[in-house]
Amino acid sequence: MSALEPPSGGAAAPWTCPFCPLLCDTFGVDTGVWALLGSECGRARAGLARFGVGTVSAQAEIDGVACDTDAAIAAAARLLAASRQPLFGGLGTDVAGARALYPLACRTGAICDSAGGAALWHGAHALQDRGAFTTTLAEVHTRADLIVCIGALPSERYPEFLRRCGAGARGGAARVVVLQPAGTVAAEAVEPGIEIVSIDRDLFDIAAMLAAQVAGRAVGDPADPLGALAARLHAARYAVLVFETGRLPAHGALIVEAINRIVATLNQRTRAAALPLGGDDGASTVDAVFTWMSGLPLRTRAAPAGLEHEPLRFDAQRLLADHAVDALLWIASFGTEPAPPAVDVPRVVLGHPGFAAAARGRATVFIPVSTPGIGSAGHLFRTDGSVLMPLRALRDDALPTVANVLKRLTQALPEGAA
Repeated sequence: MSALEPPSGGAAAPWTCPFCPLLCDTFGVDTGVWALLGSECGRARAGLARFGVGTVSAQAEIDGVACDTDAAIAAAARLLAASRQPLFGGLGTDVAGARALYPLACRTGAICDSAGGAALWHGAHALQDRGAFTTTLAEVHTRADLIVCIGALPSERYPEFLRRCGAGARGGAARVVVLQPAGTVAAEAVEPGIEIVSIDRDLFDIAAMLAAQVAGRAVGDPADPLGALAARLHAARYAVLVFETGRLPAHGALIVEAINRIVATLNQRTRAAALPLGGDDGASTVDAVFTWMSGLPLRTRAAPAGLEHEPLRFDAQRLLADHAVDALLWIASFGTEPAPPAVDVPRVVLGHPGFAAAARGRATVFIPVSTPGIGSAGHLFRTDGSVLMPLRALRDDALPTVANVLKRLTQALPEGAA
C-alpha cells in the first residue's frame, strides 16, 4: 500500500493542503478516520482536526439567534449599507472569494486589510522601495547549494519546508545555515544537520552587517562568523536567503531591504535569490487578486475620488484601535483562527462553523462558510507567488462558499448604497 492509499477507503488521490502557504500537494487524507497520509506535518494534522469526522452542522445567526442564510445575508447587507466607513478584515479566502470581495469593497467604500497585513507589508514596502529578486520552491529544490535562513529555521511554522527544498538532514544536497541573534532557540534541537550561526546583535544589525560584508565593506573582522558567511555566499553557485515575514519585528521592511541588497550584490557575479515565507490563510492570495483587479494591493479604499492606497493609515489594527471604522466584515474560512476581534462596532463574520460562539453578540451577523480544500474546491497562490494551486474538496459540507455569500451580499445592497 502506498503512502497515499488510505487503509479503509477515503481519499486516495493526492490532496493539496490549504493550511499553510507551502500548499503541499503530495499528501493524502483517509476521510474514513480523517487522518493525514504521507506526512507527519503537525500543521496539516491540526488543520484537519478542526473538521473531524461526520457531517458539519452549523447555522447562520443574527445577534446570537439562529436564522436561515437568506435572512443573515439581508441583515448583513443592511448593516453594511448603513456604514459610513466599513473595514473588511481577516480575508481568509481563496481566489474566487477575493474576486467576489473586490466589487463589494468598491460598492461600500470599504478599507481592506488581511489578518496578516503587517507581515505582508514588510515585503511590499521593501519591494516598492528597492525591488526584489525572488525564487520558487522548485528552483530552490533543483538548484540551490546554500540556503541561509534569516532569524530562525522555518520548520516550526512550516514543517515541510526542508523537504520541499530538498535540504538538511532529509537527503538534500543544499547546505542549510540558520543566521540568528544570540539566545534564539537552537534549531539543531529539532533539526539535526543544520548549521547555526549566532550573533550577539539584533536582527536589524545582523542583516545590515552581512549586507556590508557581502558588498566588500570593512565591517568587523573578515574572519568572524559574518565575514565567513559572506565568503560562503560569494562562493555558492546558487544561494537562497529565506525569511518569514510573520516573524519580522516592527519596521521589518528594513531587514527585507538588507536581504534584497545582499541578493543584488551576489547576482553581479554569481546566482542568488530571496525566498519569503508568508501569506498564510489566503492573505497573499487576496493581495494578488486585488492587485490584478485594481492595480493596487491591500490597504486600499475605493473612495469617491478614486482608489486610495494608504498602507500605514489603513492598517486594520490601527483603524480599530482609533475607532476609525464603524462596521467590520471578517472573513476566516480556513479554521478557527484568526478569530474575529471583539470590537464595539457592528460585525459580519463569514467563517468556519466553530466561530459561532466567538461571533455571538450584539449587532453581529454570523454566516458559516465552506473551507476551500475541505468542503469545496478552490485555488490559492503558493508562498512563492508564481504558482496557483488547485484545491479539491474532501467532502461536500453543504455550506455556501465565501464567494457565493459575498456575491449575494453585493446583490442584496440597496440601490445607490455606497
